[in-house]
Amino acid sequence: MFLAYAVVTAITILANAAIAVADLAKADFVLANSAEVGVPRTWLPYLAALKTAGAVGLLLGLLGAPALGVAAAVGLVAFYTGAVIAHVRARVLHNLAFPGAYLALAAASLVLAVAH
Repeated sequence: MFLAYAVVTAITILANAAIAVADLAKADFVLANSAEVGVPRTWLPYLAALKTAGAVGLLLGLLGAPALGVAAAVGLVAFYTGAVIAHVRARVLHNLAFPGAYLALAAASLVLAVAH
């Protein structure tokens, strides 16, 4: 069980760290997606900070602070639930798989953290 928890959580950490860097770098795909969904460019650093905080919290959970890991996973589930809702409300469904995948990773990390 620990191996599954560690692997899924490590993937979630890496995915969130990578997208946070893309947000901060204002990568073209991030700007295009944000504009399409109606997220102002000025929000990108704050969204990156939330993703980074989630990744750091998950890492600390792996390193021995399980309550913090669970809290970080809950936060990421809430964050990506909001992202999916934003995509649906804006009727931007062609790339819904991306926030959906991040949501699935966060949810899997949460379930495995609680089970562990």
